[in-house]
Amino acid sequence: MKPEDTRPQPRNTHRFSRDHDFTATVDGFDEIHELFHDLRRRCPVAHSNDMGGFWLYTRYEDVAHAISTPKVYTTRVQNIVPKVASTGRRPPLHLDPPEHTPYRRALAPLFRKELLDEWQVKIRDIAARLFQPFIDDKGGDMCRGYSYGLPAEVLAEFFGLSDQDARKVRDQGQEFTIAIEEMDLEKIQATSLVLYEAAGRLILDRKETPRDPRRDPVSAMLAARHNDAPLPDDLILGTVRQLLLVGIIAPTTFIGSITIHFSRHPEHLALLRDDPAKIPAAVEELLRLYSPYRGFARTPVEDIVVNGRHICQDEPIALSFCAANRDPSVFRDPDTFRLDRSDEPDHIAFGRGPHMCMGRDIAMIMITATVELMARHVKEIEIVGPVPMTTWPEYGPLSVPVRLALVD
Repeated sequence: MKPEDTRPQPRNTHRFSRDHDFTATVDGFDEIHELFHDLRRRCPVAHSNDMGGFWLYTRYEDVAHAISTPKVYTTRVQNIVPKVASTGRRPPLHLDPPEHTPYRRALAPLFRKELLDEWQVKIRDIAARLFQPFIDDKGGDMCRGYSYGLPAEVLAEFFGLSDQDARKVRDQGQEFTIAIEEMDLEKIQATSLVLYEAAGRLILDRKETPRDPRRDPVSAMLAARHNDAPLPDDLILGTVRQLLLVGIIAPTTFIGSITIHFSRHPEHLALLRDDPAKIPAAVEELLRLYSPYRGFARTPVEDIVVNGRHICQDEPIALSFCAANRDPSVFRDPDTFRLDRSDEPDHIAFGRGPHMCMGRDIAMIMITATVELMARHVKEIEIVGPVPMTTWPEYGPLSVPVRLALVD
């Protein structure tokens, strides 16, 4: 059954802007950043009529303020560009505080240090196993052969999915990404419903055989209480569905992006191989350079004026993390890989404020393990085929075929 869409709809759409400051269909790996540089210079608060019409913030200050100020910018109406959700609310992302807080509170113990220490071992084992064929074959497709599988296997472990559901979630996550790229609305809905079905089976199983709520996310939400009442079944379903998908797409495209980076800069692989202590700083810098989201969105709760532009209540605003993280007013040499940024503000690849990514620490383990493997085993990377890009709301490649020169 299709979950009912109970989200508020935009009001007074006849007042929405019809300005067209830029074309949003630019999707090249470098061309996207060139577009954002141009907009930040001449039109930092820009509007496009593409994808139903939306505003775009490209400056760090504007993006950081919007994601940190839910009393002005809400997620309830639209939370990504383009608007594709049509199957009900999915906490925590689709709710503002304080409504979203019970869901984050229920999940928070799953990311405590004790469990993260266990994840360090599990994820490195999964990453090493998935990377081994690239060593054996001296190449492969880093997205389709590695970075699709890594987050999918980690999510399967995190949720305790059956092998059948784990494969289905991985495959449907890939199909969902392709459907968004093609803006195939029927396929988007169909793949989303398959993920809802997997989430529903998982919830039913945990109701029948509860697990430790301090280790199992579904049991944690079923055990949670807010105002002495259990969380609503439909919102637990939405939460599980949201987590099943969002944890797959971003790591997939980001690992593809860093593969391209290292293909252009083998000296950075050598630097990290010679001094592995620099890997944590390198991971943060790669996240700044290649933040995998450009289309997380908010809508203003009332009319606002930003940088001289009038934005109506409920108009969608894309908050480009990848543009904000290259803002030259915040970061020196913003397009350059540098490991001496300790005196600069933190990047916002994982967001900020009440909706900051809860899975950040697990994602960081996956990314760090991948960079460690690349630095340890790979001397040079050659791109040997087309590199198709995902489209809004993500940034990054869907496929990166490579040939590897291995470390002797």
